[in-house]
Amino acid sequence: MKAQVLKSFGDPSKFEFIDLPVPNVRPGNVLIRVGATSVNPLDLKILDGLPVGPDLPAILGVDVAGTVEKVGDGIIDFAVGDEVYGAAGGIKGQEGALAEYMVADARLLAPKPKNLTMHEAAALPVVGITAWEAFERVSLSASDHVLVHGGVGGVGHIAVQLAKAKGSRVATTVASHEAADLARKLGADETINYREEAVQAYVDRLTAGRGFEVVFDTIGGNNLSNSFTAAAYYGRVVTTNARTTQDLSPLHAKALSFYVVFMLLPMLRGVGRDAHARILRSLAHLVEAAKVRPLIDDRQFTLATTPDAYRWLASGKAQGKVVIDVMNRAG
Repeated sequence: MKAQVLKSFGDPSKFEFIDLPVPNVRPGNVLIRVGATSVNPLDLKILDGLPVGPDLPAILGVDVAGTVEKVGDGIIDFAVGDEVYGAAGGIKGQEGALAEYMVADARLLAPKPKNLTMHEAAALPVVGITAWEAFERVSLSASDHVLVHGGVGGVGHIAVQLAKAKGSRVATTVASHEAADLARKLGADETINYREEAVQAYVDRLTAGRGFEVVFDTIGGNNLSNSFTAAAYYGRVVTTNARTTQDLSPLHAKALSFYVVFMLLPMLRGVGRDAHARILRSLAHLVEAAKVRPLIDDRQFTLATTPDAYRWLASGKAQGKVVIDVMNRAG
């Protein structure tokens, strides 16, 4: 099989496009004929040497959409020919989807949404699981006024749609008027250009100064302080990036609850992997009901042009998820 193999950490030039044997399927796993994968900021960090990455040389690529080629012993949920999707490799101890075939733990997979191509489905697992888990952690309800920071980003654009599907009132921060238009098309009730409006100003404008019951921070870092400011008394704040030093006194002053989502944890530690399959199955139902759709960048990449896909995401110019087609895009 053809595969992109990372020989050393650093930049996309470190990928080598080579031939490798098709991997053997193991008990509890399935062999997937990879249709497509996508590039996440997580993948860029792994490329740069993030410690959660696999030992080198390695095949990266966390997201996968493809067709089951073989099933290992003990598998009853999948059969040869099933179309599946998931976040299933590309980290420590698990080869990824930048290859024509990959072996994946069946607990990390679910049937692909029937109304999506492989190209489209590959954009969903990492961002979909992350957004879903965030709202589970804060027990999002239809009565909540939720603020999503970064509403047209990878995780953010799914979060806006999930919150709207839940029945919540949804506000989101964006960087431009064009992004605001897109956020509204995704379901946002209110948009905030964070470059033009201060936090307290939009809290006053949208909540009469009360703050948001739920704040989902997909940015992290210094933006966490903005999230604490935007939250209502007894509010819930959840983030995907807590690698920062913060003054937590605002949490105390408002009696806030604070949650962190680390969606790789089940993959890294082997605990709670079944939850990924459950989330992906539920997400597929929403996709098939036309309540959630992936936002995908128009540029086309193949397995052979993987380095260009990584460079394009790193440029900051991508409009939506960057997808790499591994096999025929018709599927």
